[in-house]
Amino acid sequence: MGNLIKVLTRDIDNNTGNFFLDFENAQPTGPERKVWDQVNEVLVEAMEILDDLQSYSGAGEAIRQAIQQPNEERVQERAWAAVVPLVGKLKKFYEFSLKLEGALHGLLSSLTSTRCSPTQHLEQEQALARQFAEILHFTLRFDELKMTNPAIQNDFSYYRRTLSRMRINNVSAEEQNEVNNELANRMSLFYANATPMLKTLSDATTKFVSENTDLPVENTTDCLSTMASVCKVMLETPEYRTRFASEDTVLFCLRVMVGVIILYDFVHPAGAFVKSSKIDMKGCIKVLKDQPPNSVEGLLNALRYTTKHLNDETTSKQIKNMLQAN
Repeated sequence: MGNLIKVLTRDIDNNTGNFFLDFENAQPTGPERKVWDQVNEVLVEAMEILDDLQSYSGAGEAIRQAIQQPNEERVQERAWAAVVPLVGKLKKFYEFSLKLEGALHGLLSSLTSTRCSPTQHLEQEQALARQFAEILHFTLRFDELKMTNPAIQNDFSYYRRTLSRMRINNVSAEEQNEVNNELANRMSLFYANATPMLKTLSDATTKFVSENTDLPVENTTDCLSTMASVCKVMLETPEYRTRFASEDTVLFCLRVMVGVIILYDFVHPAGAFVKSSKIDMKGCIKVLKDQPPNSVEGLLNALRYTTKHLNDETTSKQIKNMLQAN
């Protein structure tokens, strides 16, 4: 992903000293090991999920033929045979989102505990901070791939229509495929969202805060704002940018920054865009807009369309104008 990432954060938790966050090589210490091992299993699978999604080509031609020749049984059977294994993949993606939620809860429990400040947590538990960043990176990457692949929605819609028709005609379908109607309903809600993995993380973070009533909400929001600041400083400081061996490192940091901004906006009562926000939104948006447009348009859209408070009256006109689509 690039050379060792070292990040100087400024004025975070009133600490003006150097704070190095190693996104690439951090290894777990003894106290981190249990959570790290659990999350690592999920992250290993995450790479397989991205590979599967990237190679997902859909059953478009078979479906077109089936729609054009509704009375040709062989054509219908071919389309169904093409769609069923693909829906099996979509099921796998959906079920992985539930695992991701569990992994996030484990990380947040460690990184937001009251034993020390958010900055100290990130300094002392760098391997967990790195895993948190990798989850955010995966989430934004998954959603970018999903949004640019209409075959996913088309395949699943065809599958549901065919399943419904089979039930009406009393044709047994559920024995020969692994997605029953109840699961199909849940998957439909998941894929109907433009950014399903990001919604999963946002809901999971909100749920974490509401369930942990003994934990001040600031512990979670300060963890998120610190991560955003770390990424922003790294991206806007030439001496750190020159350490990057590839553009992948830049995109990694951009996705992490956007991911924590969105989570912060859902969890903080006033959101990320209000003047008193601990995230420098103007600076973060400027960093995004300084990148090649084709590499960040999806991330800018995530801020435009998946945040909670952007359109509030408390958001300055300048920020709204900066995020206005061209």
